Amino acid sequence: MSLINRLLLLLLACAAPLPATPSDLPLKVGLIGLDTSHVIAFTGLLNDKDNPSHVPGATVTAAYRGGSVDIPASINRVRGFTTTLTEKYGVRIYEDIAKMCEEVDAILLTSLDGRTHLEQVRPVLAAGKPVFIDKPVAGSLKDAVKIFQLAEDAGVPCFSSSSLRWYPGVVEVATADFGELRAALSYGPATSEPHHPSLFWYGIHAAEALFTVMGPGCQSVVATESSGAIVVTGKWNNERIGTLHGIRDGKTSFKVTAFGTKAIVEQKSGGNYAPMLREIVKFFQTGKPPVPAKLTLELYAFMEAADESVRQGGTPISIPDYLRRHGQTR
Repeated sequence: MSLINRLLLLLLACAAPLPATPSDLPLKVGLIGLDTSHVIAFTGLLNDKDNPSHVPGATVTAAYRGGSVDIPASINRVRGFTTTLTEKYGVRIYEDIAKMCEEVDAILLTSLDGRTHLEQVRPVLAAGKPVFIDKPVAGSLKDAVKIFQLAEDAGVPCFSSSSLRWYPGVVEVATADFGELRAALSYGPATSEPHHPSLFWYGIHAAEALFTVMGPGCQSVVATESSGAIVVTGKWNNERIGTLHGIRDGKTSFKVTAFGTKAIVEQKSGGNYAPMLREIVKFFQTGKPPVPAKLTLELYAFMEAADESVRQGGTPISIPDYLRRHGQTR
């Protein structure tokens, strides 16, 4: 071989793209619970590079079916969503969560039924896989506290949130120049499910938007309820008031409004799952939860204590006391 040919081969070799390293490849993600439309939406955004809102960095490769026989909205949808995931996206189905964890880098715990989350997350934590838990984080505040305690003890990153926390319109309200915040009002649909505290099922979205604006520090809640609505008023530190209006019957929509010393700021736009998924992928990559467990537990205490207030005829419920009574000691 001539010297010129050798030089040409050397130049071609130098110009060739380097093989992908493990850090360049998308993270492999496993789903737990194929009984919610979220699994199709999340997988489409992560796996489909042609999706206008594609979120890079992770790919759904595996799944565990799950499903709760006593919730028709859960068990009746597992087969259809499983078919879509396997046939459209090539997702592999596992019959055992622990086995699936051996094949993936991170977990999206998407089971519709929050009651299943505590037991389903145990093998994930044992495997040391970072996990995002879709709403509701659990079927009760007591279980939610236990989940975060187990994650902390195992040293495994874990967080939960509604997608509304990252809706551009909600973020614009939370970050607006309204001066000192005096109050906030959030409304949205709040249909309930009999196996869960009444706001866990769908009221979580409007509640998450409220807490996105208000932040931590809720001290007490008072709630009243009719067949068409539930209204929860929380008193925060520094004399701030946060109100959730959950719509049980009638036309529904989402909106959060901040009341400040300089301005009243109303939500102008909505959003989709993509901003939350970007935060989830970043979380999987860094191990740093974007929402602290303490804030999530305060939010769930707010919702569960609202039912307690209703049962007691509108009695104010102390949030710090309620958290302690349901297992929070850290």
